[in-house]
Amino acid sequence: MEYQELQVIDEQNILEVPPRKESGKRGRKPGRKSAEKVDMRAKLERSRQSARECRARKKLRYQYLEELVADREKAILILKNELEKFQFWAKEIDAGRMPDGIQELLEEAGKEQK
Repeated sequence: MEYQELQVIDEQNILEVPPRKESGKRGRKPGRKSAEKVDMRAKLERSRQSARECRARKKLRYQYLEELVADREKAILILKNELEKFQFWAKEIDAGRMPDGIQELLEEAGKEQK
């Protein structure tokens, strides 16, 4: 069997740090500032454009929802008026009177059944 000799490391060898190379792969590269600025400007412009489009979509969505709410509110008002009319007619019939408009409704219903 062969054995390797162990080296004794003293404190001086541990404290000595090899000098760093200044031209390593990390850090900024010379001559790239203009390319990075162009890329950054293009990125910012794309971001601004995306934000504009997002706001426009949001505005259209809110307009659509407001129109939908307005249409539903109109339908609710129409149904409320119809309900009030039928309640009034029911009270009139209970009182023994023939309300205005009920005769036409009955005639239309009779025509539809035939």
